[in-house]
Amino acid sequence: MTERSKKTVFLSSLTCWAPGIAAPDDWKLWAMGQKSLCVEKTSPALEFTSPLFRRRLSQISRMTVQVVHDLVEKTGCSRNTKMIFISERGEIGQELSINKTLIEEKIVMPATFSLSVFNAPIALASIAEKMTGGYSAVYTAHNSFYDGFAAAAAQVLSGREKEILLVYADEAVPKEYEAVCPSGAVPFAFALLLSGTAADIQQIITIDAVPSVPELFLKSVIKCLDSSFCAECQLN
Repeated sequence: MTERSKKTVFLSSLTCWAPGIAAPDDWKLWAMGQKSLCVEKTSPALEFTSPLFRRRLSQISRMTVQVVHDLVEKTGCSRNTKMIFISERGEIGQELSINKTLIEEKIVMPATFSLSVFNAPIALASIAEKMTGGYSAVYTAHNSFYDGFAAAAAQVLSGREKEILLVYADEAVPKEYEAVCPSGAVPFAFALLLSGTAADIQQIITIDAVPSVPELFLKSVIKCLDSSFCAECQLN
């Protein structure tokens, strides 16, 4: 096996969701710098789930469930595929709500707490789509997307997994945190498949290093995919 093949993973079947982005062409315009993502708290309707399931879900959880659902529908991938979830801020709205309740009422409700933990978004996606392969939640520091991606890619590079369902999501920052919020913190989510083989790859691009900023990573993938949503990424 060559040094290059040891570091090559293949990305396919990208699905995305963000407020104000309604069509694939809108994503292409965004990738080309001709459209901006909206800093809004709107969320997917999740009409494929029951009202009871979705009624208390946050923006990040709804976006995560939506992109995983879209990817499973698009690819028909095995429900036994392992998932890796990457986020920088996680359930920041739910956590703020819990902190307020704790300060004001000196109590934390178990149901509220369960929806605020690090793995809540991907756990809810696994329930909604009946994914049985297990999942991991990787929380990176600001602009450290590469570290989360590398953690996911390591599983296919090592041969431990043939395929990984990679998910990234972050939600809008509550107004209470806007003063300390990193600039450009926009809500969006995407999912894609990582694998060690190039089956059915139609369009390929080599990326010398996966960007540390998730927006830049998504833009680089969209630009090269057009209709096929496939890319080759070479990790350094």
